[in-house]
Amino acid sequence: MKLFKKMAFTVLILLISTGAVFAGGGSQGGGSGGGAGGKKQVLTFLYDKSSAFEGIQAVIDAFEVKYNVEVELEVRPAGTEGDNIIKTRLATGDMTDIFIYNTGSLLHALNPERNLVDLTGESYYGNLDNAFVTAASVNNRLYGIPSASAMIGGWLYSKKIYKELGLQVPRTWAELLANLEKCKAAGKTGLLASYKESWTAQLIILSDEYNVKALAPNFPADYTAGKAKYATTPVALRGFQKYAETRAYLNSDFMATTYNDAMDMLINGKGVHWPMLTNALSNMYALYGDKVDDIGVFGQPGDDPNNQGLTVWATDGLYIYKNSPNVELAKKFFEFYVSEEGIKAFLSVVKPNGPMHIKNVSLPANVYEGVRDMLPYFNSGKTAPALEFESPVKGPNLEQLCIEVGSGNLTPQAGAAAYDADVQKQAIQLGLSGW
Repeated sequence: MKLFKKMAFTVLILLISTGAVFAGGGSQGGGSGGGAGGKKQVLTFLYDKSSAFEGIQAVIDAFEVKYNVEVELEVRPAGTEGDNIIKTRLATGDMTDIFIYNTGSLLHALNPERNLVDLTGESYYGNLDNAFVTAASVNNRLYGIPSASAMIGGWLYSKKIYKELGLQVPRTWAELLANLEKCKAAGKTGLLASYKESWTAQLIILSDEYNVKALAPNFPADYTAGKAKYATTPVALRGFQKYAETRAYLNSDFMATTYNDAMDMLINGKGVHWPMLTNALSNMYALYGDKVDDIGVFGQPGDDPNNQGLTVWATDGLYIYKNSPNVELAKKFFEFYVSEEGIKAFLSVVKPNGPMHIKNVSLPANVYEGVRDMLPYFNSGKTAPALEFESPVKGPNLEQLCIEVGSGNLTPQAGAAAYDADVQKQAIQLGLSGW
């Protein structure tokens, strides 16, 4: 990126953080007229082109019919470019009425108090599950509603090969290593890694958060306060150590393997396990149809056979721009979105990647087998949010450090120490105390 672009971006972020947004502007939707018999009201909606939008579109369609409203859609790029567009449009007062964006640590960078409508007092607040409320809140104020179902970070595995080799779903890390060894002895690739796309390398350490919290419940708070470190907290360090302990079972071309390659290898029996987010199930269904039900899911095991659980990723949130001229209409859309009618519209076209973030919602009978595997964990409360939904601190170099440790170029201890240094820079930039 050229220097002037960096400078421009820095200025815009400063505008957000200092609240120097321009008044006026906002949505171009108009919002004139009103309801049946008059000119249609208009809401504008910005979404990420990589989003799975089919379910959202179904809710929009139902809302438009019921309330005689038109929802105008805008598409933005994904990734860093799209992130910059969101921040720029908030800073310049040119944001749509509604937009979709991350929950968790990245939400803090939008200065929600200044730019987003506070939804804490809305009637549906109590119907949202705690995992989503935590992920979409800043300073105990809720700013978003869930755009889709929850997903988890865990181990996707081939049920066919498990049956062929007589394997059982592991309850502990030691049992998982034993399964990997049996796969290797049978000539199978036990563990798939897709390091060609670096973000996928983080799943082992991020999925270990349930086990971290089981032994160190205060780790997220202490980590945020600069009191707990990966290198000096044994249960957190285990995440890095697990990369080293599974290196012998990786596919030989792990540095050249892409996300799609790994997905293809797993579903076609060329690999047995793949640590991944469960939204991969929808991608498999789109590409391979009902073969997706050959894939099972289990949480990354720890060391206690009686306490295995899942690390949960909250879905992206839908947010209302605070300076929108259509706040009340956008709130009506949100109320509809999380209502029984809205959820029914959503699930009429989408198979969820996990339970919905709304209480007492029954999933359809035809959910993926992998999702069915997850339900007992949710029903028994054996879940914990991923660290990025409980702490604003996440270092930008985690994925590269995971690759370094996973490929044997860095020891787990050195990787953990390097990550501690990485997050320190970010914590200072965020102005957190204790760093």
